[in-house]
Amino acid sequence: MEVVVDLTPEQRKKRVLDVRGLCLSRGTRQILGGVDVPVAPGEIVALMGLSGSGKTTILRCVAGLESFDSGEIDVAGTTLRAKTDPRHTRRALHQKVGMVFQFHFLFEHLSAVDNVCLAPVHVQGVSRAQAATRATSLLDHLGVGHRAGALPRELSGGEAQRVAIARALAVDPPLLLLDEPTASLDPARCQELGTTLTQLASEGRTLVMTSHDDEFVEAFATRLVVLAGGRVVEEGVPHSVLRNPTHDATRALLQVGAKTL
Repeated sequence: MEVVVDLTPEQRKKRVLDVRGLCLSRGTRQILGGVDVPVAPGEIVALMGLSGSGKTTILRCVAGLESFDSGEIDVAGTTLRAKTDPRHTRRALHQKVGMVFQFHFLFEHLSAVDNVCLAPVHVQGVSRAQAATRATSLLDHLGVGHRAGALPRELSGGEAQRVAIARALAVDPPLLLLDEPTASLDPARCQELGTTLTQLASEGRTLVMTSHDDEFVEAFATRLVVLAGGRVVEEGVPHSVLRNPTHDATRALLQVGAKTL
């Protein structure tokens, strides 16, 4: 069964992200088979599914890190089309999309503040002084301003996560993508991260994340999209979907999660 995500007419007019008919295959293996994911401003949308369901691939396509076979992706007016080299639109995307990778990928030889300064200096052409001022403000806002001079190896998992978020926000993009943001965090740090994401959404940011953490998704996401076999099979308010799943793939996902507790 294919699910059509139902936003209100007002949300559809203002959507920040619109993934339409996204298809991608690698060799004979279909990764995505016609995915539609519209996302309105201020939403925190969680993509869930068993490993191999296509969650991270969607994020990579949206960020212009991977091309696709058919469909379209619109990010705040910048459109990615099938079989088009994403490098042609990557500069525009850098202004509109920030991505936080699962393992952070901070540059080990740079301090936290220097990691955050990279995109403004090299993408926007901002002066180093201006970039440092904004970077310091972002780090303070995310509660790690006191770690501005620390190298990545000197940061805890939670601190590195916040620095990575600051780096993704450095060019002030309307859309923030997060790949498994709770993967390396203990429960207390997960709570802190959820509070941070909620605050960012309240400030007008739109967030899309992949996750295997159903408790985190239920607590902090505003909408849940479940994928299986490269398709959307169920979506809705996280509490309703997770407490009363209607698709076998969602039930299987919850069973896997219960076994890991």
